[in-house]
Amino acid sequence: MRNERGDLGRKVPLEGPVSSKIWSRRAHLPMRPARLGLLTGAHTQLGDATDLHERFLGWARVRGGTMFHVNHEPGAEIHHTDPFAVPAGQRSPVRRLRGRLAAPVTLWTAPGPAGLTVSSTLVAEGEPDRLLGLVDPESDLWAAAEEAGRFAVTPLGPHHRQLADRFAGLFPSPGGLFALDAWTDTPYGPVPADAGGWAGCRLDTAREYGWGLLVEATIEAVDLPQDTPPLLHYRGRYRELTD
Repeated sequence: MRNERGDLGRKVPLEGPVSSKIWSRRAHLPMRPARLGLLTGAHTQLGDATDLHERFLGWARVRGGTMFHVNHEPGAEIHHTDPFAVPAGQRSPVRRLRGRLAAPVTLWTAPGPAGLTVSSTLVAEGEPDRLLGLVDPESDLWAAAEEAGRFAVTPLGPHHRQLADRFAGLFPSPGGLFALDAWTDTPYGPVPADAGGWAGCRLDTAREYGWGLLVEATIEAVDLPQDTPPLLHYRGRYRELTD
């Protein structure tokens, strides 16, 4: 589930998934009385699934039908939107603008290993070639990159949606972030073995920029073994090129 946030690597939810450290704080938020009552009822009446389903529908109707898309068939999908999303009318115009800027989804990794999904990567050609990006200053990726002084950036493809969510802290990662998938070790950090390419970067400097950390680096290595379509992030959702 995903709401309208733009940068997958931001410190605060600005139009994209955030790091697992920040996202996990939601687990400590006080539970609303309506939700607590629903869960309590579910605990005591699990023997009657039909009654539980009707109780949920009644609770959803009381909420005005704005949080959930309810399918009245028992066992079907409950909702397809983020129940924690800020209502459209209350969203910051800047956040909405950010959401309308389609951005390539990349994976930043560093020796350790550590990684973070980032949708604010920019490459600047020159002598030397440079790379910039906004990351979460509290992320494990930044701690590892700062210590090592280097990191790898991998453009992700449409088949990497689950990987992107995992490194954004939006998908479970039993055994650790790197326990699944196949990885290729590089001096700059592990990269997905099925990636179309990656860049090795030397960390130059970093400074606070908005809610995030603006990281500037020099590109030292580029490996592009194959041409693959990009995974894009637009208005809170992953998208693909259609032509």
